[in-house]
Amino acid sequence: MTSDHHHGAIAGSWELPEELRMLQETIGRFMRSEVKPAEDKVEHDAYKLPAADLADLQAKAKALGLWCLRTPEQYGGAGLSLLGQAIAAEESAKCRMGAYVPGCGAFGADPPNAVFLGTPYQIEKYAIPSVQRGDKVFVAISEASGGSDPARSIQARAERRGDRYILNGAKLWITGAEGADWGLVFARTGAAGDRGGISCFIVDGDSPGMTCKPIRVIRSYSPYEINFNDVEIPVENRLGEEGKGFALCEKWLVEGRVPYAAGTIGIAQAALEIAIAWARQRRAFNSTLGEKQAVQWMLANSEMELRAARLLVYQAAWTGDLGKDMKLESSIAKVVATETAGRVVDRCIQILGAMGVAAELPLERWYRELRIKRIGEGPSEVQRMVVARHLLGSTRG
Repeated sequence: MTSDHHHGAIAGSWELPEELRMLQETIGRFMRSEVKPAEDKVEHDAYKLPAADLADLQAKAKALGLWCLRTPEQYGGAGLSLLGQAIAAEESAKCRMGAYVPGCGAFGADPPNAVFLGTPYQIEKYAIPSVQRGDKVFVAISEASGGSDPARSIQARAERRGDRYILNGAKLWITGAEGADWGLVFARTGAAGDRGGISCFIVDGDSPGMTCKPIRVIRSYSPYEINFNDVEIPVENRLGEEGKGFALCEKWLVEGRVPYAAGTIGIAQAALEIAIAWARQRRAFNSTLGEKQAVQWMLANSEMELRAARLLVYQAAWTGDLGKDMKLESSIAKVVATETAGRVVDRCIQILGAMGVAAELPLERWYRELRIKRIGEGPSEVQRMVVARHLLGSTRG
């Protein structure tokens, strides 16, 4: 396409910018040529590669500039826009462990973006080394009292005593807590049930009084229960002002829904490609499965629904990239993408029959892990509540 033609495009039309199309192709190629061969050597339910293989992949990803994709460039990351993050998340999810370990960990793990709102000391001590080394970092919000309404359900308490806070309580369903270098912990510093009474703290992973216990779930990668027993946190490790922690948490959650939703689309797209290849060559009752209308419609519906979900994710991303309030759009994208992906993988399993549930293929693993996606990062019902309140004009938080 010539630049003249491009400038003559209809005003207001939209297409993916060329640099993001290149990003898409680069990550797609990297996944096929580098990540897949490494992942093929580990067992079906593995959630990490051998250390040497991972280091090799990460070195190659860094050389391509594909490191800590969501982290701002000035701190050593790729600094992708939300739309860029969506593109990257979709492509990097296309591997067996892609639902929870995109690219098998090749692209590093971003520290939660809220830490970049911290003090120069916090960024220097925690964020930058974390990006350089690819540290494990956790975010602890949910508790046994509830995860969907954290502002009101958080009971863990941090009491200020002089130049430190003393943290007591427990957190539940926390991914990556065991062996983490540090984490963000949201605890109550104000009155019970008060939305404005939550503060955010940077807590070292080896803090005395902090213990972790794995919780077995539907996926092989266990989340953890963390207990805090008189854990001391220096005042300089409080992120943001006292009582203003929930605003930080909300920014992280709302923006995070974009790559979260996009990743599920990537998995469903990969599943659909497996089902299409199977339908073309599998014969039953004197013709291929692809010649049967029942199968054609399952494939066609899957393709149409994925295209619609992808555009909703893009819309949420570009709303955020324009600096606009994206809460509504990210809620819509999260529900539609996660529910669509679950349906698509379910259909693909049906098309493959017994092979669909065999551990020889990634479909059964994706099926299990996608089930969690409708609960994690705010369940479908809570996101629908956000949409309904917008429609009805309610401003209740």
